[in-house]
This record gives sequence, structure tokens and C-alpha cells, in this order.
Amino acid sequence: MMARRFTRRAFLQGCSAAIAAMAGSRLGQLAFAIGHQNPEVLVVIFLRGGWDALNVVPPIAVSADRGFYEQARPTLRIPSSGVGAALPLDSFFGLHPALAPLHALYQAQRLAIVHACGLTHDTRSHFDAMAYMELGTPGAKSTPTGWLTRYLQTLVAPGQETPFTALATGASRPQSLLSFPNALVTGSLSSFGIGGNSRYRGQQLNALRAMYDDANDWLEAAGREAIRAIDTIQQQSFSPYVPANGAVYPNTSFGNHLRLIAQLIKAQVGLCAATVDLGGWDTHRSQGATALNSPMPALLAQLAQGLYAFHLDLEGCAGSTDHNSRVTTVVMSEFGRRLRENESGGTDHGHGSVMFVLGKTVRGGQVYGQWPGLSNGALYQGADLSITTDYRCVLSEILTVRMGRTPTQLGVVFPAYAQQPYLGLMRQPEEPVGARCPNFLYLPTVRR
Repeated sequence: MMARRFTRRAFLQGCSAAIAAMAGSRLGQLAFAIGHQNPEVLVVIFLRGGWDALNVVPPIAVSADRGFYEQARPTLRIPSSGVGAALPLDSFFGLHPALAPLHALYQAQRLAIVHACGLTHDTRSHFDAMAYMELGTPGAKSTPTGWLTRYLQTLVAPGQETPFTALATGASRPQSLLSFPNALVTGSLSSFGIGGNSRYRGQQLNALRAMYDDANDWLEAAGREAIRAIDTIQQQSFSPYVPANGAVYPNTSFGNHLRLIAQLIKAQVGLCAATVDLGGWDTHRSQGATALNSPMPALLAQLAQGLYAFHLDLEGCAGSTDHNSRVTTVVMSEFGRRLRENESGGTDHGHGSVMFVLGKTVRGGQVYGQWPGLSNGALYQGADLSITTDYRCVLSEILTVRMGRTPTQLGVVFPAYAQQPYLGLMRQPEEPVGARCPNFLYLPTVRR
């Protein structure tokens, strides 16, 4: 049989197939680190649509704010006692009952909650708010780079990126990774490769390496980086993957995305930052209070189950490697919802939100931030939870304490941001991280 001839057209087709394979799923977005195999890892969960922070972490204490909350939400309020009651966090706040797995992590001091935080810019547009947050420049959508791009650029000099310095999965690159030069895309590890006849795949890759080893234009350079990424993935033994410690991820794209991130963290390929999207939070109608067959409680349950499985999967139980001691997960949304429920049984676009920070790296078991109250005079524009903590304050503390970024570097990541005092929610790298998994096992999840 004659050897197959490879042409520029074959190269382009191969690269197109590789890029198509790498863009095949709506996983989320991933970014890989530079330098060494076990860096600190930042996982950013973005809840698209604006989640209802006041039902996620409602006031439960007998107080004026509880009265304002109950009056504004006659059908959507979360009970403070009895059936479907909020899970107590402290003497004032509770956690939505659908988040029970995360409540176990909170009690084990693995989960910190920041209330009344978010994007301080005045907008109720999903698209504007998400753009401002992911660019890291509230009020400016023409910023040429995203905040994760600028963070990664503080880790590596231009031209020294690896094939996995940044990897985005989904229909398009997220704005947080805007203009990152080496962002690759993949839907799954099994599909990460080039198309064509599998019989000739090895020959094709070798030919492409030889033909374009010294190429300088952007397209050929991108193809070369794709080949390098394929080589890296194929050198690892990624499948079949069995989550550790009996972790059970939800059988959804969100669960699959988190499982893949855990798999890559354990593979020690240098994963540094990852983002995953979970949409569906724009609950203008039929939002539901606590019934798990209603939209918001169902999403909360999926979020909690996924994050709990992810944390359990990375835990160093029974002598296994403890990956949780270098992983920080932050959950954020573009804004919260109005205090008052609407006539359609839902809530409209609001302002103040709530952020979760999860991991052994956090000083969990506490609700952080200054609570502004729910009286009419305390509400933003008389309608929404006010913001007392800028979301960039939370991210900046993570980048400073865990990733070692300097004030000068933070000025690059978040330009024109006047730094707020840190909340003290992150553990220093040398600080003990606490006991291992038996202290946070959520038995219903493990049994299931």
C-alpha cells in the first residue's frame, strides 16, 4: 500500500478536526498553569442568569429583616423552622435546604460564604453584568483582555506559554480568558485529537510535526500548539476514570465538567485555573421555594451535589494524595434578585448577591461581609439587596493569599480597582488545613 501523502490542505483539515473536537462540548472553561505540576488551582463556577441570593442564604433570626423578607415573599420565602426549613449557618443566616451537602462542608469549615457582595456597577443587564465581571473592569466592555487572562499573564512571560496554559471548552472562549493567546478547546479527553482514518493518525501527526516545526504565522503556530496538546493528553492515562472516596457526581453536564477538572488535577498536568458555567438562574416565573421539582431548588441541588462530589473526589482519604489542600473553588453570579417576589411567582433582576468559597484553603464555617439590612432605606434603589463587598475583593484575596500575587500584579488583573480590606477568609499556605474527609462526609450522598 502506498504511504499517504500529506499536504497543506491535509494539515488544515487535521487542525480543523482537532479544533472541532476540542470545541465539541459545552463543558465550561479551563486554564492550565505554568511552571510546575502541582500549582495552586482556582476553580471559578459562574452561575449564569443571576441567582436569588436571598433564598440561597436567607435571614432566619427573629428580626426586622426576617419580617421584611417574609412580607416581600409570601410564597417564595424559605421557612425558618419546620418542614423545608433553612439549614442554620449562624444565629442570623440559614442555607437553602437543597444545599444540604454544602451545609456539611460549611460545618466542617470547608465552605465560606460572602453575603451582600457582587458587581457594584449599576446594571440589570445579564450581558453587561457578565461582561463587566469577566473582564474585571466594571463599566468598561471594550477591555481587550479578561481578568483570568491578565492573571495568567502574571505567571508566564509572553511566548513561554505551554499547550495547556489555557484550555477553554464550550461554544466559545469565555470573556474571562479573552485574548489569551494559547487557549485550546476540548469537549472531552477521549475526543481530544485529530480526525481522519485512525490507521494513519500517528503518521499524520509525525508529518505535521515535521512540516510545521518552524512555522511562524498564527494559523500554523496554532496548529503546532494543538499537536503539542494532543501529545500531552495522549501521554496520560485518563480513562476509565473512577472518582475517589465514593464520590457521586450528578449525571449532568455540570457534574461531568467537574469530574473532568478533578481528573486533570489528579493527573498533575499543571492545571492552574478552571471555570465552569451552570445556567438557568433567570427565575422570573415559577421559581419555587423548596420543592425539588421546581426550577431553583433543582438547580441548587445539582450545584450542591456537584461541588460536594468534586470536593470529596479530591480529598486525601485513606492515605491518598490530598489535592484539596491546593484547590480553591469560588461560586459567583452576575447579580442577585429583587427582594420582592413578582406576580408570576418569580423574582426579577436585582443587585446584591452571595459568593461561595470552597476548599481546605478557606477559613470556612462563617458568613463574611457587612450585612446592609432589608429595610426600605437600606435597599439599593429601594428594591434590591445592597452591595457592601466588591466581588473583586474576594478574588483578589484568593490571588494574593493562595497564588502569591503582589499588589502590583493585582493592579494589572483588576485595573482601576481601589482595593477593599480583605475579609480574612483565606488560609495562608503554611497554615494547617485541618482534618481529612471523615469530618465532612454527607452520608445521604455517599450512600446514594
